[in-house]
Amino acid sequence: MASFARNAIVLGLLSAVGPFAIDMYLPALPEIGADLNAEPGVVQLSVLAFFAAVGLCQMIYGPLSDMFGRRRPLFVGMILYTIGGIGCALAPTIEMLIAMRFLQGVGACAGMSIPRAVVRDLHTGPDAARLMSLVMLVFSVSPMLAPMFGSVISEFVGWRAVFWVLAGLGILGLTLAVTSLKETRPPEARIASSWGSAYGNYGRLLLDRYFLGVSFIGGFGMAAFFSYLTGASFLFIDHFGLSAIEFSIIFASNAFAFIGTAQLNGYLGRRFGLARVVLAAATAFAAFTMVLLALTFVGGENLFVLWFMLLISFGCLGLVVPSTLVLALDDYGKIAGTAASLLGTLQMLLGAGFTALVSLFADGSPRPMVAAIAVCGAMAATLAWVTLGPRSGRGGKPIPAPAE
Repeated sequence: MASFARNAIVLGLLSAVGPFAIDMYLPALPEIGADLNAEPGVVQLSVLAFFAAVGLCQMIYGPLSDMFGRRRPLFVGMILYTIGGIGCALAPTIEMLIAMRFLQGVGACAGMSIPRAVVRDLHTGPDAARLMSLVMLVFSVSPMLAPMFGSVISEFVGWRAVFWVLAGLGILGLTLAVTSLKETRPPEARIASSWGSAYGNYGRLLLDRYFLGVSFIGGFGMAAFFSYLTGASFLFIDHFGLSAIEFSIIFASNAFAFIGTAQLNGYLGRRFGLARVVLAAATAFAAFTMVLLALTFVGGENLFVLWFMLLISFGCLGLVVPSTLVLALDDYGKIAGTAASLLGTLQMLLGAGFTALVSLFADGSPRPMVAAIAVCGAMAATLAWVTLGPRSGRGGKPIPAPAE
């Protein structure tokens, strides 16, 4: 039990380095735009650059972690993350900031993808869902604390100080990887791993409709949250007139709803099966987001209604995202790094696409953000019924993994 809790804390903290880089600077986006003389849509590209880097580079980290173990790629990632944070802090233009955010994302994706493979190395089934939920409990503290810290730092010291703090977190992540993370991919398990086998397995995974279906169920859930990340600060601060502190409180409450329900995954998975949990939660998520969409377009813009409906919706996501990660990787232990990286890439690129759409159609109102979230909800529920529903023929059962 002690090692279980230790693994959850270490993996959660490593995973949190990336989300902190997203959440901590969100309250400062309007200030960054004013300081660097950039329009809101251009400033939001710094969010898109980070997401795109995380999505693309997981295709590299996954095979590397299968070939060389989980620890060494994490070392490289944390170093790049730290360099990117320093570059953001010193950026003289919005173009340089976007470029350094991309580099920061290149490093962050090591901490956001490799811990998934470590979880699969250690556990499967409901135990994996429980550990994954605990990992998400630790790293999801970032949406509760990071915006508040970021708003305080940017208000009293300036937005550049936020990135100096993030660089310090990169150093902390590197220290954790070196001192507290045991290697879970022993040398004998790496013998058959190579770039050729990795890309061969990518091809097989891309032909696996069950793997893709489950991955995209969670992917549309994450894309909904990314859409929220992109538009939330401008919406609540500029449109509704909240202070940075008030925004961080609303942001934290939605993250808390996600975290709280995620802790039920282990219990519910054992009692009902992870597939049924995902199916029910994805359906509820779609229903609540469609109601929110209708209220936004027909009933006007109400701050309390927006906050409350998002609170319930993201609570549903807490039952979707961790469980889909487990379902996708459950029978792919021999290539967990490769499978986790492909899953992460697909999900992050999907999130980046919705981030770009929210930025493109941003008009200062809640409508673009809410519409994107509702579309994600509808797609997640549709895929859940096709992939995990009673007529799917799968029932959430894993299928044979490709040979390593």
